[in-house]
Amino acid sequence: MTLAFPTFTAGMVLSMSLIMAIGPQNAHVLRMGLQRQHLWLTVLTCALADVVLIGLGVLGLAQLGGLSDKLMGALIGAGMLFLAVYGWQAFQRFLRPRAFVLDAQGGVAAPPVSRRQAVLSALAFSFLNPHAWLDTAVLIGTASLAYGQGSTTFGLGAATGSLVWFVSLGAAAFWLGRRLNSLRVWRALDGLVALMMWGTAFWLLVSLF
Repeated sequence: MTLAFPTFTAGMVLSMSLIMAIGPQNAHVLRMGLQRQHLWLTVLTCALADVVLIGLGVLGLAQLGGLSDKLMGALIGAGMLFLAVYGWQAFQRFLRPRAFVLDAQGGVAAPPVSRRQAVLSALAFSFLNPHAWLDTAVLIGTASLAYGQGSTTFGLGAATGSLVWFVSLGAAAFWLGRRLNSLRVWRALDGLVALMMWGTAFWLLVSLF
């Protein structure tokens, strides 16, 4: 297959523009980077999950007209519950920073996370986030229809954009994790994450009415 680079680039640009906003998935990658635990496994899981969603959108959902109302309602309900609980956990860490353990250099030593927990968390942030379905699957899938037979090329560009973004975000998170590992930074991040998660959950609730 010969790639039409304007179409490929259009898919890549759209994908990166949709995913760059600091949402729950990106915030989770940043947190894993600060923790310095399974960062690249998290990056790989999030990137592959996005590729799956893009594939579903380009090859299926776009032709079907998007998600059904019942499926979308169930997804929004699950997403609201997940975001509310995760926001509460972040808020508790913000209120009680003494729960963190300081390492020999005075940095924060986060509780250990297993590989299985890291993968499951990344999958939850990818597939239980209705924004991911709307942006990655529905919007990209719908946009691909404008390119006719080039929709697959458009989808490949979108998938590449997602991979580039998550690798770049992972590199930034790794760099920040080595330089900003302090209790003050952790409190600020957890406070921001709590507000973001609750704000997204509230927006999802309002969208139901």
